[in-house]
Amino acid sequence: MYKERINWKKEARLLPGYIVVVLWVLFTAVMLGWILAASFSTSKEIFTGKVLEFASGFHWENYVTAWRTQNVSVFFGNSLLYSFVSCAGVLAISAPAAYVLSRWNFHGSRAIRLGLLIAMSVPAIMIIMPLYTLAVQWKMKGRILLIVLYIFMRVPYTTIYLVDFFSTLSRSYEEAAAIDGCSPAKTFWVIMLPLVQPAVVTVTIFNFLSVWNEFFMALIFTSTKEMTPVGVGLLQIVNSMKYTGNYGGMFAAVIIVFLPTFLLYIFLSEKIIAGVTGGGVKG
Repeated sequence: MYKERINWKKEARLLPGYIVVVLWVLFTAVMLGWILAASFSTSKEIFTGKVLEFASGFHWENYVTAWRTQNVSVFFGNSLLYSFVSCAGVLAISAPAAYVLSRWNFHGSRAIRLGLLIAMSVPAIMIIMPLYTLAVQWKMKGRILLIVLYIFMRVPYTTIYLVDFFSTLSRSYEEAAAIDGCSPAKTFWVIMLPLVQPAVVTVTIFNFLSVWNEFFMALIFTSTKEMTPVGVGLLQIVNSMKYTGNYGGMFAAVIIVFLPTFLLYIFLSEKIIAGVTGGGVKG
């Protein structure tokens, strides 16, 4: 088998970039390793710089304390609820909208696209006060309010993202479906949507991570611990350290919160890359 020769001149030009990437990876690995070690240590070991020695052994009770005593289980469950329900709601709205915008030119379609692009560029901090005022006037509160806000904050990005993928699909699929007697709605759900599965998986992962790591809106619209997600929950745990002093439990909580996003990247990294670089499925 023919083996392509290495272009050493090209590789030499890329060497500074390789060095930067390697240093960034090493720095990130060291920081994560230290946090993981601190989650199994006592507060005394953390403050004396003996985290990596494990002189007193592995303190698994830090995770038990974080999960039960520091309400991480409540924060974790709330974030799972917000993330899964929001992702499902966003996909239910954005996927049909993206398909229609990519397939039909109707009066107002360009205005809708422009509106979605403008909505993507508006920072959440600029609209937080109007949203809060409307929520008070309409007497909306609790988990439902936060889920609705997350859904409509992610709809513009998701719709624009999927429009590009639907635009690359051949119209022969729809023509063949019409000959077989499929309605437009059935054609979309049964044929067209599965064809953009890489894009759907990728954008759903992005939405999940965005909702999971969201902090500002959750800080404004959550009033009790029973509806607090992990971002705001970690802030409460850090603030409580001045009274409890259990820093091992705090780092254990950080690891628990970080774990879902880490597992997503580990097991679904290929799908994320395929969805980003694929550009849709061409017929």
